[in-house]
Amino acid sequence: MISIILDKCIGCGICIRNCPFNAIKVENRKAVILDNCTSCGACVSSCKPGAIDFQKDEAEDPEDFSNYSGVWVFAEQKDNSVLQVVLELLGGGRKLADTLSVPLSAVLLGSKIEDQANTLFAYGADRVYLVEDESLENYNDESYADIFTQLVNKYKPEIVLVGATAYGRSLAPRVASRLNTGLTADCTELGIDPETKNLLQTRPAFGGNLMATIICPDRRPQMATVRPKVMKPMEPDYSRKGEIIRPDVLIPDNLLIKVIERVHTVYEKVSLTEADIIVSGGRGLGDAKNFELVRELAEVLGGAVGASRATVDAGWIDYSHQIGQTGRTVGPRVYFACGISGAVQHLAGMSSSDIIIAINKDADAPIFKIATFGIVGDVLEVLPELIKEFRARL
Repeated sequence: MISIILDKCIGCGICIRNCPFNAIKVENRKAVILDNCTSCGACVSSCKPGAIDFQKDEAEDPEDFSNYSGVWVFAEQKDNSVLQVVLELLGGGRKLADTLSVPLSAVLLGSKIEDQANTLFAYGADRVYLVEDESLENYNDESYADIFTQLVNKYKPEIVLVGATAYGRSLAPRVASRLNTGLTADCTELGIDPETKNLLQTRPAFGGNLMATIICPDRRPQMATVRPKVMKPMEPDYSRKGEIIRPDVLIPDNLLIKVIERVHTVYEKVSLTEADIIVSGGRGLGDAKNFELVRELAEVLGGAVGASRATVDAGWIDYSHQIGQTGRTVGPRVYFACGISGAVQHLAGMSSSDIIIAINKDADAPIFKIATFGIVGDVLEVLPELIKEFRARL
């Protein structure tokens, strides 16, 4: 708790500049703590007169987790079909559930989508929590987060996994905030601590130069978003049967956000996050028109087109193709880096690719340090030769 010792306060205002939440103001030459104060303590050391009293709250009794059980996977769907990342999460979730000896469940929201439950059972789910309503046909931040939170509060899973997709990255933090629990984003590996049974959540840190393992020992559920292509789905068994649960939930109807129209752009023909082959272009292409070579190679290989941030910032290609820390995270089987130098921000978004083929005329470019195969040469000369060769072979 933060409070002001009025006898010592001189109204200098230094504490205001040191408050990251703008939670202090000066009235009548005395500092006043506002309601949005988080008691972070950042202002205390800046107060030279010692007029700020900071007393940490007494530790709360640890929460009883005995009523939390089970592993949940958010079964994200588009056009009434669950995404590939969901099947991957079921594969990883199955291992976690078996280690903990608890059921694995999928949460499926949509309209007229019950048939997808059979797919979820085939790929490892024991239960499917199914909520169907016409308003849920398309993803909506408000309604999906509200319903998901209701389900978690009612059934109390101990672990919740969400794909690190555009929708998943929007949904997970909203739900975690409402549940007052932790969330680890963009995980590449999950495990169970054999002693505490806590979820071990591993993700890249510092631009991919370090792997951090994070735990959430004091809150439930333990929540994580997981990057596509880092987990392997199980071999489907369509003879598996499971339980479909239709929970009684309140469907929000007074929404501030409404989906007016969905637009499918050309790049969505092969999704970046689900593509097995990605051909990415960087500033080394020299000009926006040279991206046609990247598109042509991707088309020949049946892959998707990616891009570095530099090319997006230059207006050469749409942001939806951007790969990296501020773009999409991908993990294809084969990644072509064409004219990309290899900034750490870009590497963080594609370094989990199985095979990386780098093309750059600078032999000392950082991209070659992580490349499986490297071609030193002018990308404008190399790409036409690759296109010609692959056309002849495919």
